[in-house]
Amino acid sequence: MTSYLREKKKRLRGSKVPSSREGEVRALIYCRVSSDRQASEGHGLESQEQRCISFVEQRGYTLEKVFKDAASGGGGYTSRPGQVALLQTIDKFPHRKFVVIVDDISRIARDVRGHFELRAILRAQDVPIESPNYEFNDTDEGEVMETVMASFSQYHRKSNRRQVIQKMKARLEKGYWTFGSKKGYDMLKNPTHGKLAVPNNEGLKMLKPAFERFADGTLVRKIDVCRFLVDCGFWKKQRPDKYIDKLVGFMKDPFYCGDIVYPQWEISRRAGQHEGIISIETYDRMQVRLRKENAGARIRVDISPEFPLRGLLICSECGRHLTGAWTKGHSRKYAYYYCQYRECPIYSKMLKRDSVQDDFHALLERNCLKKEVADLVTLVFDRVWDQEVQSLKQREAADENEARQMKEKVCGLSNLLLGAGNKSEAIQRVFESQLEETAVRLQQLEHQIAHRRDLAIPYRTALEKATGMLRKPVSIWDSVDTLEKHRLFFFLFETKLAYAKETGYRTAESLSKTRLFEEFAVTNPLRVEVRGIEPRSESIYESVSTTHSQR
Repeated sequence: MTSYLREKKKRLRGSKVPSSREGEVRALIYCRVSSDRQASEGHGLESQEQRCISFVEQRGYTLEKVFKDAASGGGGYTSRPGQVALLQTIDKFPHRKFVVIVDDISRIARDVRGHFELRAILRAQDVPIESPNYEFNDTDEGEVMETVMASFSQYHRKSNRRQVIQKMKARLEKGYWTFGSKKGYDMLKNPTHGKLAVPNNEGLKMLKPAFERFADGTLVRKIDVCRFLVDCGFWKKQRPDKYIDKLVGFMKDPFYCGDIVYPQWEISRRAGQHEGIISIETYDRMQVRLRKENAGARIRVDISPEFPLRGLLICSECGRHLTGAWTKGHSRKYAYYYCQYRECPIYSKMLKRDSVQDDFHALLERNCLKKEVADLVTLVFDRVWDQEVQSLKQREAADENEARQMKEKVCGLSNLLLGAGNKSEAIQRVFESQLEETAVRLQQLEHQIAHRRDLAIPYRTALEKATGMLRKPVSIWDSVDTLEKHRLFFFLFETKLAYAKETGYRTAESLSKTRLFEEFAVTNPLRVEVRGIEPRSESIYESVSTTHSQR
């Protein structure tokens, strides 16, 4: 405030602009409401302005300008654009005689410090404040009364804030989101729940498939998910890599699976009243993938067909990445992988590129998915899928039947309500309550029917691609470009592979997806009979028999 007054005095000394009319008092009206919503929906600013204009006319002042703010909470004049503009106007015409008009003392500020900061600046510039509802004066008694009124405004603001937080916290505890709408949702008025988060097309048609494809591994990396969302128009202003942090925030938010959590107010995770766009199982799979090191790893931008395993292999000694490069010999160049960490015991020890890549081919060959395992898995998947389809059809038929009953009930209750015009208000309220509950349930059923699952999904095509890839991983590896090789690698392996010069790849385990299918085959409790395919593999069925006999 002191620096502000010093600058003001400098401007006054250098200014020689005379007043337009001697003795004329120009009124600057200041109006304020607590929120943009009050400004747009209510008439708080209009009523304040009208009362102030009437007061200006009664006093015989000339109306110069009206300044308005829509801001909640305390703070000094610098946080309110309207007050800043008011002071700038006073500075611009230092020789004019101004008076500031406010509807009430609480319009100046909602805390004591902000109130008296502005009062001191105006007093130093010989600009009084007047109000139709309060008489300002500079006596000791007036100062005491003004302090009391400013303190009461501050208490009222803090009390309102406390009550609002208590109400919002109570709704959060009941599972309702009480803040602004999240991406993929709209906040809509519901006759039963009040304001409720409802998935919109953006959430159901863009965000939902993006989450599900990341959870099941179709989209391998976070940048792939960002590209998908940019391509479908979910994000539009920046490059896909600029949205990675925002995407991770979405993926970690349990709101999208139908839960509520707000640690700032100690609200632990709980079931929300809104509908999630993904299932809890999909959300949990996303968290597992996010926690894995390779889930967040980006494919190197310097990948080269000459060194397709660069960025995928780590040193067996220090655990850091192996790089690849050419070295110049006497007559020609040689390709090597090597560790470039200076503290590593095998720093700069060369690993022949061809040996490393031949060992990798051998690793893929050793872990091909056996045909009998693939056939058994396919048969079990077929039967489970058929059961799931039948179950879904039964649930859909039940929903349609219930929806018809709800429509009939709505019609019946509507007729009863129309015929209850001569009955008591209590009976009418009962009919209205029943009609409202029935209408809400009908709306939920219609939403479920409109967004039912697509049973024509060609899951067999995806399954055959997965099993076919595991049957012949080497041929597929050799047939794709380097970028696709990296994507295929993260489909086949859970982590990057360690390589040692003497022992080769330090892993005695199968490919993660191959191991998954084989474990499924030998532990499958359905004990299906494989018909119409090649003869049984005795080793597999012996394993199945052994597994069940041990249980």
